[in-house]
Amino acid sequence: MRSLIFGMGIAALCAWPAQAQQQAEKSSPQAGKKPSEILSLIEARPDFARLDEMSWSDRGYYEIQYRTSDKARVEINIDAGGNPVDQE
Repeated sequence: MRSLIFGMGIAALCAWPAQAQQQAEKSSPQAGKKPSEILSLIEARPDFARLDEMSWSDRGYYEIQYRTSDKARVEINIDAGGNPVDQE
């Protein structure tokens, strides 16, 4: 029994790096649209006036800040596929 539990633990540890690699690939900007494509989605919004900042977060999405035509500041998170991400 002890060797079975030990064997399962070793198998889980061996599989962990592969899962971590898959997660990293899924949440990288290279896994989806180009930053210019993401930005064009934001620029297409009817109230968009100018971009303040756009950066990639280690959490797996773009953090975008822009100003609207009435000078309001908007912060939005967009994943690499171009979909909005719920803000935490």
